[in-house]
Amino acid sequence: MKNAIITLLLTFSLVVFAQEKPTAKAKIVPIKDRKVTVYTSADSTNLRLTKTDDLAFTELKQPLETQICVFVNPDKSFHTFLGIGGAITDASAEVFAKLSANKQQELLDAYYAKDKGIGYSIIRTNINSCDFSSDMYTYVDEGDKALKTFNIAHDRKFKIPLIKKALTAIGKEATFYVSPWSPPAFMKDNASMLKGGKLLPEFYQSWANYYVKFIQAYQKEGMPIWGLTIQNEPMATQKWESCIYTAEEERDFLKNYLGPTLKKSGLGDKKITVWDHNRDLISQRVTTILDDPEANKYVWGIGYHWYENWSGGEMMYDNVGKVHAMYPNKNLLFTEGCVESFKTERLQRWSNGVRYGKSMINDFNNGTVGWTDWNILLDENGGPNHVGNYCFAPIHADLKTGELIYTPSYYFIGHFSKFITKGAKRINTVASRSQLVATSFKNNDGKIVTVVLNLSDKKVTYHLCVGTAATEVTIWPAAIQTLVY
Repeated sequence: MKNAIITLLLTFSLVVFAQEKPTAKAKIVPIKDRKVTVYTSADSTNLRLTKTDDLAFTELKQPLETQICVFVNPDKSFHTFLGIGGAITDASAEVFAKLSANKQQELLDAYYAKDKGIGYSIIRTNINSCDFSSDMYTYVDEGDKALKTFNIAHDRKFKIPLIKKALTAIGKEATFYVSPWSPPAFMKDNASMLKGGKLLPEFYQSWANYYVKFIQAYQKEGMPIWGLTIQNEPMATQKWESCIYTAEEERDFLKNYLGPTLKKSGLGDKKITVWDHNRDLISQRVTTILDDPEANKYVWGIGYHWYENWSGGEMMYDNVGKVHAMYPNKNLLFTEGCVESFKTERLQRWSNGVRYGKSMINDFNNGTVGWTDWNILLDENGGPNHVGNYCFAPIHADLKTGELIYTPSYYFIGHFSKFITKGAKRINTVASRSQLVATSFKNNDGKIVTVVLNLSDKKVTYHLCVGTAATEVTIWPAAIQTLVY
């Protein structure tokens, strides 16, 4: 009997095995045999994400000191790429609603299509009003601590329709997160949504419930929310909507109220990002929160902005890398950046784009997994903005003519977002001269994307080197290139 059973099992196994189709292995083309396609955007030219070269690799065993090189090592990989995108604020949505149907579609294609546009996959939006809203608003009546009047009707006019269109355009790759600028005035010690102030302790639970209400309401409308930040710019007392948390206050609100409340409400899968402010204080903030085990367990990542140069200093990219070194298992997410102080005559200022390229390369090289620009769209005045804080966006709409204005920043961002795909791995990349900065990612299909920025005012000829395979490339002054191979 035993032998019969064994025979039967063996026979069954052979039949199943015979029916299985062998898994086809993807054919990986050796680096030396790959074509290098070069896309360039350059000042004082018509080159805007333009294909400029198809190059071939040759052998270069030992580069010389006199040769400028960008060295890429695909065997040394790091973090996984989440995506790139921008914020859909009230301002962006209001401007979008004033465009013709054709221009609306053009904008959606420009941002969210991979072929016609630059392939955005991340969306951020505001909970309650922010500076880039035409009015101040909350979702509850004044004094409603129990949140019985909670209603997102305000957002259904402009913001929700645009978010839905963007989510549809992105599809399954979408990452949608939300951020508050201020709780309702009655919850704060200064009785105002503006000019900082703090959340009163007696409203901690009510405010935690507010996030839950918002997420549930949005998801009921068919907009799945991936995550949230606790507070936009928690150390800035702004003339617009703002709220101050010390590091300890943010830690305690997270571990005692927000984290448990989300979990209890069945929203424990939402990715919580702390800080959401500049690179300058990031280390102190993160250490205070993450060194507390009870707070740490709720944290997906650390968000940051790029406005630390308000004091006259330089961008502090290294601070991001040092945080990554301390907490390699937490994710770094760039949550906001824009060029401030709007002036019409600066719409095509090339240095605005260079600021994006330099920041993005440095941020990715320091461990950042995703990068979120500020408003996707503003009008010809850099608004609307209810406190006069007018800024630049990658695309502006001239509402007098109905036309869209594409700025250099749009193309610089596109050099990353159009070519790097979700799930890509950043791989080691080093330039041999300080006038070049570069980063590389390996997509899931095996293709490598290298982005090179020329920080100098002169043309530079360099070698892209992958092992002993190399190809010679020329980059214009202050230009950005994407090399796909």
